[in-house]
Amino acid sequence: MSEAIYPPESVYNCIPKEPDEIKKPPRYVSMYRPAVILEHKLTKDAKKTMGPQKLELPSPDKYLKKHSKQPQPPQKSEDVHKTCTSTMRKPPVTARNNNPLMGIQTKRDFLQTTVMVPKKPKASCVNTKKGHKQLLENSGLVPKYIMKKDYGEVPEYLRQRNEAERKSKEEHEHFVKEQKVMKELSDEEQQATLEGLKKKWDELHHEYQGLPLLTDTLSKKDHKIRLEEKMSQLEKDISFFERFKTIYIPNN
Repeated sequence: MSEAIYPPESVYNCIPKEPDEIKKPPRYVSMYRPAVILEHKLTKDAKKTMGPQKLELPSPDKYLKKHSKQPQPPQKSEDVHKTCTSTMRKPPVTARNNNPLMGIQTKRDFLQTTVMVPKKPKASCVNTKKGHKQLLENSGLVPKYIMKKDYGEVPEYLRQRNEAERKSKEEHEHFVKEQKVMKELSDEEQQATLEGLKKKWDELHHEYQGLPLLTDTLSKKDHKIRLEEKMSQLEKDISFFERFKTIYIPNN
């Protein structure tokens, strides 16, 4: 039953009230708690130590000695002779009756070969006040590449590519002529068409510049949008004609 509510100045508010006991619901306990505790106890003692459970204690006669942990050199076997330092056999001593060959003559001029020939210095230029040198061969100050035999000639790979492009173009033109569907525009026709497109764009642009600044009616907005669309289409056509050299049109 809900309690009565009194105004703040009522005398009943001075009566002390007993605090209401708040009953909490029982705490949740999982049904798997005993199994988890049992499993934890079974695996806990297996990792209780950091090493094996039974460790063999060192014997008293194997105590640590001084310098025992330092690297020791390998022990030499006693059968090797002390004075033997190399396993390779030395060459035999020259016999007493082994005389050198005599009377051999040569045309080589030993005096001429032993004369010091001065080395010709490489051509260089000094480009700083501290004496920094730069070889003239790779500096670009001397004509090195124009002295080559093939200077100014078209490389072989460019010739092959140009020849392949020319053959593919001829084959395409031959195919178009056989089909009699497309017609190639000549240079004069392309130039006349391009000039006509540019003249048309100038006229539309002049008309666009003469539009009023305030487009308050629907007809003015539509007229402005139509002019912008026509100008953008003309710009695309002009860029198309300027980009490609060969243009085909339907042969009506």
